[in-house]
Amino acid sequence: MTQQERERLYWLQLARAKKIKQKKAAEKLGVSTRWVRRLLKRLKREGDRAVVHGLRGRVSNHQIPEKKKRQILTMVEREYADFGPTLACEYLAEKHHLEVSKETLRKWMLAAGLRKAQRATVERVHGWRERRDCWGELVQWDTSEHDWLEGRGPKLYLIAMIDDATSRVYARFALHDSTEENLRTLWGYLERYGRPQDFYTDKASLFVTSPRKNDPEERAEHAPTEIGRALRQLGIGRIAAHSPQAKGRIERFFGTAQDRLVLGMRKAQVNSLEQANQYLDEQYLPMWNRRFVRIAKNPANAHRPLSEHHDLAAILSQTKARTVANDYTIGVHGERYQIDLQAVTPGLRKARVQVQFRLDGSIKVAYQNRLLEAQRCRPEDPVVEQLRPAPPPNNHKPRAARRGSDWFRNFHLQSGPSLREVLRAEKEAGRI
Repeated sequence: MTQQERERLYWLQLARAKKIKQKKAAEKLGVSTRWVRRLLKRLKREGDRAVVHGLRGRVSNHQIPEKKKRQILTMVEREYADFGPTLACEYLAEKHHLEVSKETLRKWMLAAGLRKAQRATVERVHGWRERRDCWGELVQWDTSEHDWLEGRGPKLYLIAMIDDATSRVYARFALHDSTEENLRTLWGYLERYGRPQDFYTDKASLFVTSPRKNDPEERAEHAPTEIGRALRQLGIGRIAAHSPQAKGRIERFFGTAQDRLVLGMRKAQVNSLEQANQYLDEQYLPMWNRRFVRIAKNPANAHRPLSEHHDLAAILSQTKARTVANDYTIGVHGERYQIDLQAVTPGLRKARVQVQFRLDGSIKVAYQNRLLEAQRCRPEDPVVEQLRPAPPPNNHKPRAARRGSDWFRNFHLQSGPSLREVLRAEKEAGRI
């Protein structure tokens, strides 16, 4: 008997002893006086069991028959013993037309020993992390691939950087999520705000060099990528995120942008890369920084200014190490580049140099703290084959095959006459 049923029995017993009126008992039980009178009659007839529901302990009318239960368990044990309840239910319904819910089947399999209960474990979740104190102390950097123009133009990628302390955003659209485009975005951020303390990125190949197949396991550090080298030269740290949830601030920014920014560009009829970047700079980012940027806990600005020795054109370029040939040329990606002969210095031949492919399209060669100009060699003009005149038609008739001599006849002994036949022929001719 439950506690609620005990309380009901208490008030009914008081009403039966006429210590309280039936109206008072009805108020306490939350029923009508007519129902109290019926309960009192049942209490007199059945005793304390009158307050217990009459269906308690009885088998439900909706229970699956025992015959069908045994049939299903036999089928599962014979054919689907290693199946999970969900997949087993699908196969039973599809193959054998036996309908049963997955939870019911799960209970049956546990009771029959066909499945072991799994211990519930606490999943690893990312707890709440407090924001950094200063603006520029940590900046999250990522790229979002989405149908930003909804088919009205080329496929675009949104490269964004969001400050962890204030949620201030710098972003730009690009046609590719490449090293070159990410370096352009980094250049724009550095010119606008300065050098932050750290960037928080994922483990994409743009930021992390993947280990090679035969690299030893104890090798902890690999050669940096172009972006990693540039950040090192700028004195900016990089922190790698181990999961998308770890950089949730920029992921939530992308989620908002995929709704608000897409609808805004649709209304503005944006259909090109230039229009998208213009709308982003003039409309969306000012709205975001006005509505969603918050004040940092510490008002100090952690960005560091760029100094004179920070040549962004040289730092934010893609560099290749090459050896100078005897003719003062270098080869990159199957093409030859000629170093300016006016700037040649002793020791340059066979020297190891750094070739800088800059974002403006120019090429510089770094050698002994000097920058040398280089131009791509023009390919040799292709040789034009002269068309030879077609030979005159041959009107001569082919010669008839002439008959050869007979000296070679019977040369092979295997096809010639036998010795007995030769002697017989010579005897008949009177030669022997």
